[in-house]
Amino acid sequence: MTPATRREVLGLYRRVLRIARTWQSASGHTEDTMREKEYIRNEARTLFQKNRNVTDPKLIKQCIEECEARIEIGLHYNIPYPRPIHLPPMGLAHKQGRTLRHQEKLRKISKPIYLKSHDEVS
Repeated sequence: MTPATRREVLGLYRRVLRIARTWQSASGHTEDTMREKEYIRNEARTLFQKNRNVTDPKLIKQCIEECEARIEIGLHYNIPYPRPIHLPPMGLAHKQGRTLRHQEKLRKISKPIYLKSHDEVS
């Protein structure tokens, strides 16, 4: 990891922790706010620890883009949890009789960047 990339990653981590410190839940209830703050801290800690030893520049760039996307979506919708995607089961098929592997490949390709690591951690 280059020093510039390291600085960018650490800056993102600090930004997420600052967001968690100042987070207010949409409901305004103290319990919800505390639960969401804890979720933000735990999710950031888990994902950054999981990706700590990543050395591939393309994968590092993808992780940075995912982090930035999740930050922007969370701040915009005031929801710290990843927004789900709504795809009907087997809804991506364009031909009948294809194998399930083709469906899974299409589903994986269509997954937004902000959900790439969500299934791996959850």
